[in-house]
Amino acid sequence: MTDSAKPTLLVVDGHSLAYRAFYALPVDNFTTKDGQHTNGIYGFLSMFVNLLKAEKPTHLAVAFDTSRESFRTREYTEYKANRAETPSEFRGQIPLLQECLEAMGVTVLTKPDFEADDILATLATQGVEAGFRVLLCSGDRDTIQLVNDDVTLLYPSVQGVSQLKRYDPPAVVEKYGLAPEMYPDIAALVGETSDNLPGVPKVGEKTAVKWLTQFGSLDALLEGAHTIKGVVGGNLVAHVEDVRRNRRLNRLLRDVELPVRPEELIRQPLDAQAVRDIFARLEFRTLLPRVFEAAGEVAQDEPQAAAEPAPQARQASATELAAWAGGSQVETGVTVTILGGLPERIGLARIVEGQGAEAVEATWSDEVAEALAAWLASDAPKVLSDAKPQLKALGRAGLRVSGIAYDPILAGWLLRPSFPDKTLGDLVERYLGEKLPEADPSQLVPETEGATPGQLSWYALRVVTGLRDELAESVASVLVDIELPTLSTLADMELAGVAVSHEKLSRFSGELGTRADAIAQEAYAAIGREVNLGSPKQLQEVLFEELQLPKTRKTKTGYTTDAAALADLQEKAHHPFLDMLLQHREATKLKQIIDGLDAAIAPDGRVRTTYVQTGSQTGRLSSTDPNLQNIPVRTEESRRIRAAFEVGDGYDSLLTADYSQIEMRIMAHLSGDPGLIEAFNTGEDLHRFVGARVFGVEPEDVSPAMRTKVKAMSYGLVYGLSAFGLAKQLRIDQSEAKSLMIEYFARFGAVRDYLRSSVEQARVDGYTETIFGRRRPFPDLTSPNRQLRENAERAALNAPIQGSAADIMKIALFRIHNDLRDLRSRVLLQIHDELVVEVAPGEWDEVERIVRERMGTAAQLTVPLDVQVGRGADWNEAAH
Repeated sequence: MTDSAKPTLLVVDGHSLAYRAFYALPVDNFTTKDGQHTNGIYGFLSMFVNLLKAEKPTHLAVAFDTSRESFRTREYTEYKANRAETPSEFRGQIPLLQECLEAMGVTVLTKPDFEADDILATLATQGVEAGFRVLLCSGDRDTIQLVNDDVTLLYPSVQGVSQLKRYDPPAVVEKYGLAPEMYPDIAALVGETSDNLPGVPKVGEKTAVKWLTQFGSLDALLEGAHTIKGVVGGNLVAHVEDVRRNRRLNRLLRDVELPVRPEELIRQPLDAQAVRDIFARLEFRTLLPRVFEAAGEVAQDEPQAAAEPAPQARQASATELAAWAGGSQVETGVTVTILGGLPERIGLARIVEGQGAEAVEATWSDEVAEALAAWLASDAPKVLSDAKPQLKALGRAGLRVSGIAYDPILAGWLLRPSFPDKTLGDLVERYLGEKLPEADPSQLVPETEGATPGQLSWYALRVVTGLRDELAESVASVLVDIELPTLSTLADMELAGVAVSHEKLSRFSGELGTRADAIAQEAYAAIGREVNLGSPKQLQEVLFEELQLPKTRKTKTGYTTDAAALADLQEKAHHPFLDMLLQHREATKLKQIIDGLDAAIAPDGRVRTTYVQTGSQTGRLSSTDPNLQNIPVRTEESRRIRAAFEVGDGYDSLLTADYSQIEMRIMAHLSGDPGLIEAFNTGEDLHRFVGARVFGVEPEDVSPAMRTKVKAMSYGLVYGLSAFGLAKQLRIDQSEAKSLMIEYFARFGAVRDYLRSSVEQARVDGYTETIFGRRRPFPDLTSPNRQLRENAERAALNAPIQGSAADIMKIALFRIHNDLRDLRSRVLLQIHDELVVEVAPGEWDEVERIVRERMGTAAQLTVPLDVQVGRGADWNEAAH
């Protein structure tokens, strides 16, 4: 019988591949609302359905280990003893995976006292004898020994389980230099780290293959071990028994008694309802149709998970569009496609219970704009996905949009701030289990058309239903009460931009270029030759080989030359070249920032950054194109850069405003610490007040050094700073830092209690929560990996405080923006917790009143929100 005529038996090592999938996919992105982690299951099943489609097996089984105990551990108690405890996030995934497979009609096999590999070996042997073409899929290299002319191994790559390498006999010989049946002999000599089987010291694969080729077999090699000269020969003689033991243990059993034979493993139709039920529990929306598609090859009569057809959008005139839009208060999906920054087409959709879906759309025109202006500005509820660019396009066309009830992108980010869905297509896959029709952007003439604007609006409405089901009430309030009003405010700020002086920036850039060149020449003089100061490789040669400076942290390419490492190195081993190198880096970095700003100045003399609302896990805003967050703070250079941000034509001055010590005020509120609350309520200088308590002196006797220490301590606590970190930051002994922390907590015990309890509560809940209800998940708080767990603990300390500060700033921002609608003055920037307002002539007093009132009342805390305001002709002059 030819290979193509033979039935195909596929046997998969379930435990091995699920474990690899677990580490290949991020845990945070695969957690059900009940807290069950599912990344291992999802990754395995994704690989599995691809495997079924590609290989089309006629017979099928998946084997699993039952425990770590087996006949091998009885012979050698250290067998696999080096393996870490199963990650808590992985626990419970194997039984659920087995339930999925059984619902899919797949035979699941286990055998107490044996490993899954032994099941694979037995079925492979029986399958060949019964005339099957056998495919084995495993991440255990021991299965290489099973490869022969009728058995092929599919082995996952280091990237995970998505790519499988085919090992037939020629492929094994090409990789290892010996036939498959001799791979266990190589492993016996070299050892198997994953199985905790030590090999012969100093013997690697090349040596093992050379010996086995020379002697012909492992037994002959061990008999002649005494004839091999040198250190490795002596090592072999000393470890002969270890090699024999390794070979006994890595030999897979081919005669395990199983309840089925290969011919009984014929593929069965899936249980459609059972699959739907288990996938619903696991929230596998996108995977469901793929499973049905793969099963369809053997179960054609099974119902398929059909996507709901998108409505055909009706092309409407401006008059019809206005009548359709204004005729109902039903939530309406809106999509505006953009060309050249202006609206190109607009599509509207509604889903009315009992009436179905309807979509209309039109090419943008002045008539369409006039027809829709009143409805867009009304409070009629509207859903826009990734709304900000669309609001800006409509704003450029002279239209204002109100009544935004939902933006699915923002809602998805609030649910999963660590791994937000970036596009409507992502959300459609996650919540609808469907594929959003999209044209291929790489094709000049796309083979398939994408969804029209009206259909996109329909998809957005459907996605919102799924999101609303998942959003906790407090998180839904953050969306509606904070993020959506902020969204509209940011759109207006981006449209306005800020006036920036090209002359000031270009002059400063030229000075920095000259300074960098001069510093470079001094650096070359210090070592007697020219090098590329931007080349890590050349810097490693100079610093660690030529100058023999202490080595920094080891990396794959040598020793790190990043800024933090070089700053530490400068303290340990002062050298003129190192000084010049750090100064050169600072000058060139500043020049790059300035040149980027200069290039972003539009023809009207204004820079328009783009605020990224979903760019952080805490809720803080970031900016890009250009990034205004990377301008240095409180340095002479930063003042010169900020001086280039000027008041625009037709305006009188800039107003800057920020909160004084807002994170410490939030700490006082959340902890209820009477000492901190007293300091803020009496208007004392916080750090002098704390310093007096910690050092046991009167407030007026707190020295600048004392104040610096307690300030670092106070803010460090918010970020989980350790005694080691505090010592490093203040350049004091670790013992002094520890004593300082002890004294601090002795005086402010409620702070310590709050920080401890907040992390413990997050460990129970799986997330932290801000004052306003914003949640940030922390699944790693229960990770067995100490580093991951401690990183999560530090982040969990800070998340409620920093997140609450972000919420307060956003509330103040959009309230100020709304209050300024009746004035010419406008908010321009929100950078590093600072607001910048462009004030029109005659409006200063009113603007200052609005800013102070709105910022001071953005949250009701047990301590006052202190607001600092400055005024000037440019951003630097307006500093306070």
